[in-house]
Amino acid sequence: MTYPQTRLRRLRATPALRALARETSLTAADLVQPLFVCHGEKVRRPVASMPGQAQLSVDEAAREAEALAKAGVGGVILFGLPATKDPEGREAYDEKGIIPKALRALREAAPDLLLWADVCLCEYTDHGHCGILNGDQVDNDRTLPLLARASVAYAAAGADLIAPSDMMDGRVGAIRRALDEAGHAGTPIVAYSAKYASAFYGPFREAAESAPKFGNRRGYQMDPANSDEALREVALDLEEGADMVMVKPALPYLDVIRRVKDRFGVPVAAYSVSGEFAMIRAAAENGWLDGERAALETLTSIRRAGADVILTYFAKEIAPVLGRVEA
Repeated sequence: MTYPQTRLRRLRATPALRALARETSLTAADLVQPLFVCHGEKVRRPVASMPGQAQLSVDEAAREAEALAKAGVGGVILFGLPATKDPEGREAYDEKGIIPKALRALREAAPDLLLWADVCLCEYTDHGHCGILNGDQVDNDRTLPLLARASVAYAAAGADLIAPSDMMDGRVGAIRRALDEAGHAGTPIVAYSAKYASAFYGPFREAAESAPKFGNRRGYQMDPANSDEALREVALDLEEGADMVMVKPALPYLDVIRRVKDRFGVPVAAYSVSGEFAMIRAAAENGWLDGERAALETLTSIRRAGADVILTYFAKEIAPVLGRVEA
């Protein structure tokens, strides 16, 4: 049929009709809020480059978790700020470190909230790289046992999902074996499989105090020009035992999200990173765009590309908006 019989505008005429014909759904349960957890009590230290975000002591993070659970947000992912840093990032795998402490407190405060534990050494090492150094290079294979130790410590403390973000080769297999041997065979692994060496991580590095002291991470994070390589990374992580895979960042890599979903058909997470958040927030604060609409449009586009779960700093504030009938 041709015009005028076919008029696609008919199903756009009212909010109810638009909702009826909507192809992509976005709910609060699809979102995961990152939290930066530090030592101390009653600490809420704002992150200048991420308005509305803060470094939180465990007690404050527990209160935040309660509020997120009440808002219907699907989960939180925890990043730790250690008491001290050293060349091997020892607090990352300390059973009494900041992340195990936070996991126990958040589990008590919000029993039904999914707790994700990011696994990496960059926040904990005094050089800021994601593994042990051999000279000025990260030693991939010497790093794997430490990532595995951290994963076991987090699972024992109550993490629902283990999410290695380091981009070391073979880390998913090492973590899977360690979890299974420690009695955590039922704990899923969400692999940061396609994590790109991105310019959009700047605000996160301020929040997590994790900027490398020298060099960069291009030797182990992915080249932004590559998408075929992302499929190889995903395939390897799935072969090693990953239960879900992740693409990071999200917005500049929507094509990669779609390729991963189409090729593998597995659960896919996407991390809408700090730089994506900061751009929208800064533009909104300057009156250049409607921040709420821009956040919703961005998150919807990530879902439309194929992400089942979105890690986003907008989770808490956008959750109450979702489900509200549009004006």
